[in-house]
Amino acid sequence: MKITNVEFIISAVRPDQYPVDAMPEFALAGRSNVGKSSLINKMINRKGLARTSAQPGKTQQLNYYRVNERLYLVDFPGYGYAKVSKVQRQQFGTMIETFLNDREPLRMVLLIIDIRHEPSKDDILMYDWLKHYEIPVCIVTTKADKIPKSKWDKHVKMIKTSLSFHPADRHVLFSSETGLGRDELWALINETIEETAAEAEEAEETAEVSLEKRG
Repeated sequence: MKITNVEFIISAVRPDQYPVDAMPEFALAGRSNVGKSSLINKMINRKGLARTSAQPGKTQQLNYYRVNERLYLVDFPGYGYAKVSKVQRQQFGTMIETFLNDREPLRMVLLIIDIRHEPSKDDILMYDWLKHYEIPVCIVTTKADKIPKSKWDKHVKMIKTSLSFHPADRHVLFSSETGLGRDELWALINETIEETAAEAEEAEETAEVSLEKRG
């Protein structure tokens, strides 16, 4: 996808701060230091728009990036950092659960997992949340350049097994260093936007037919 315009819009902590233009939203979730900011920068071809916090776990907002006046990438706070207080973890959980449960423009969550490591308890909890709320999810295994290509399949299998990965969900292997997976991920995002737009149009046409029959 050709990136023509990208803007950082807001760091939001409450629903009344979220954008109201109803453009499709794709959220990125994952542990602190898993590489979400690097992934966003690679996806939008910007070196430093999404900034990595100097203190892992410090950022506790939803960061909105508008791309091509067509969609939002929504960066969740990183989870799993040991120095974050119990109160902060509870606040994070409440904010994310409310977002997942209530956010109508949300089209998919990209769950970011370091391919080198087995998913954490927080990763598994996030995946279970997404399945509970029936939110489309794509597992993005980052840092593929950090291990030999010959070991990719083994590590991906380990991650999918730990998550009890549903075969209907999607997976993309990614590297922010080489660009591996960038085109595939943009293709998935565009496909999702087109599918949901077609579904909305079909539902609208069905409603119009129903009204005509009643009339």
